[in-house]
Amino acid sequence: MNRTAAQKRIADLRQQINRHDALYSRGQPEISDYDYDQLFSELKKLETEFDLVAPDSPTQRVGDAPLKEFQSVRHAVPMLSLEKSDSLEGLKKFDADIHKQLPGETIEYVLEPKIDGVSISVRYENGLLVQAATRGDGQTGDDITANVKTIKAIPLRLSKPVNIEVRGEAFMPVTEFEKYNATLEKPLPNPRNATAGTLKQLDPRIAASRPLNAVFYAVVGGEFATHGAALDALKSLGLPTPPYWICPTMADVLARYEAADLRTQVPYELDGIVVKVNSLAQQARIPAKARAPGYAIVFKPEHWIKPAETKLLAITVQVGRTGVLTPVAELEPVFVQGSTVSRATLHNEEEIKRKDIRIGDTVIIRKAGMVIPEVVEVVTGKRTGKEKHFKMPDKCPACGGPVHRDPEFVAVRCENISCPAQLKRTIEHFTMRKAMDIEGLGEVLVDQLVEAGLVKDVADLYALTVEQLAGLERMAEKSATNVIRAIAASKDRDLLRLLHGLGITHVGEEAARKLAAHFGSLDKLATASVEELQHCEDIGPVMAESLHDFFRNDRNAAVLKKLKQAGLNSKTEVRSQKSEGPFTGKTVVVTGTLEKFSRDQAKDVLRQAGANVTDSISKKTDYLIVGTDAGSKLEKAQKLDVKILSEAEFIKLLA
Repeated sequence: MNRTAAQKRIADLRQQINRHDALYSRGQPEISDYDYDQLFSELKKLETEFDLVAPDSPTQRVGDAPLKEFQSVRHAVPMLSLEKSDSLEGLKKFDADIHKQLPGETIEYVLEPKIDGVSISVRYENGLLVQAATRGDGQTGDDITANVKTIKAIPLRLSKPVNIEVRGEAFMPVTEFEKYNATLEKPLPNPRNATAGTLKQLDPRIAASRPLNAVFYAVVGGEFATHGAALDALKSLGLPTPPYWICPTMADVLARYEAADLRTQVPYELDGIVVKVNSLAQQARIPAKARAPGYAIVFKPEHWIKPAETKLLAITVQVGRTGVLTPVAELEPVFVQGSTVSRATLHNEEEIKRKDIRIGDTVIIRKAGMVIPEVVEVVTGKRTGKEKHFKMPDKCPACGGPVHRDPEFVAVRCENISCPAQLKRTIEHFTMRKAMDIEGLGEVLVDQLVEAGLVKDVADLYALTVEQLAGLERMAEKSATNVIRAIAASKDRDLLRLLHGLGITHVGEEAARKLAAHFGSLDKLATASVEELQHCEDIGPVMAESLHDFFRNDRNAAVLKKLKQAGLNSKTEVRSQKSEGPFTGKTVVVTGTLEKFSRDQAKDVLRQAGANVTDSISKKTDYLIVGTDAGSKLEKAQKLDVKILSEAEFIKLLA
């Protein structure tokens, strides 16, 4: 390859990689990690060979040497915090104050989610990223340019050669944080702490290895009429921006907030919503407050953010489906962030030691990701001296068998493959709705079946009789008959459901769907090599190894043989599809609550009609089917001019 050809190929590779970086940051990857690495390696090789490295190349996202220290950056315009309110009355007062300051004028608001991340400022010159800084004290921050350049969501060069300074928030998506946290010997308490720690790493290579993301919500200066127009301009330059909603009045702001929980519509933790006057001319005429602008407010609903204080009565140990022992805090019931909590995760023994949690302590509870209750800290000032230290058991609390401490991680596992606790969780997973969908086999009945010795693996379910079930506590003959019928009906489930129900490590519902479609039968899948498994879409080396090991385990092979003898369907049904139709070959997303279908039922119907069903909106989406409470997907579809169908229109097209 000559230099001219190399320049052309390098430009093409940079364009491809930047596009895939943007897709990845939005949770919409189109290629595997392996394919991405191949593109990146080729680019790096060509740049080195022909001495064509550029400052905006994707290869420059990873620094070569650690920094000695952070330099200070003086903000040209101070980075102020916003006024806060934890009540609807506070929002109404904010609205009343705005109208007093701008009497007789029409006030339009912008509503945005407030990301619980770390504030950053990024400056571009002639479209090239030249500096990034933390907020610091609002006047002066730390120069974190090297670390911010590692964030794939942030372009190193904008789509236009402009001079601009933008303000935003760096964060870790909740799901990515959980994966990253699982690799740590000492897990971090929340995504915000993980983000802050990553941005302050002196070695940019460490920052590059962590799943940081970012959004930008403000421009320093600039000629825009409205805040919404400024956000649209940032997006057109290639910068990631948060979703936003234009609200003509404060009543519309309140209606939007009350109609849908914004926390369920974004991939990051929220600690409130931001309400801003949309007109930038009006913003300029609203007097600033001591440490905050006067044109904006953060509404932090008390039930979203307020932690609770309660008593830790005991620490019990649960055994999961994979044998991991997890300590759980048994609490005096307390209302926290929208619901009553009586139990909270303690993660592992190292976390308990790090926080110095003792039985009998008064503790602070919050919900990680607004969902999972966890112990944040101990109120040491309320200790009486009667509190007791906790120690992980040396034997499994469920079966009394030995436990193993993994030297690479902090997990403690039960080594007994016949452990009843593991078996119970395995059976519950096998029978759940998205797997074999066996109605009536709930937690209580599963516990009884295992404890009575009637079920020693999932295949034993198919040998149960009405008489055996009717002999259990609280099981009448009619109920027993219904359960046996449900078990028998599950024999006809598709291979997808069987694969998902088997609970193979790393194999979730979507992976099971692709494996079932690719191989067609359990026999073909079970005999596939690691290399053959990786020929299936989205199956990487880790998942392929896990599948390969699962099917070559003697105990698993015995269970699969029993399932086959019981008459379970182990093939994927090949459905005939029309050569032409409204959904054949179309990419479709379903959102909101439908009346005639559950969302899963609608997706199944669409797949049968030849559609490619996804969970995220993009330019490639052909249809968005909307029910009530459609949320941000509807907003995004409207911006991208995606065809929107009501449920009635969807049903009409199907017919």
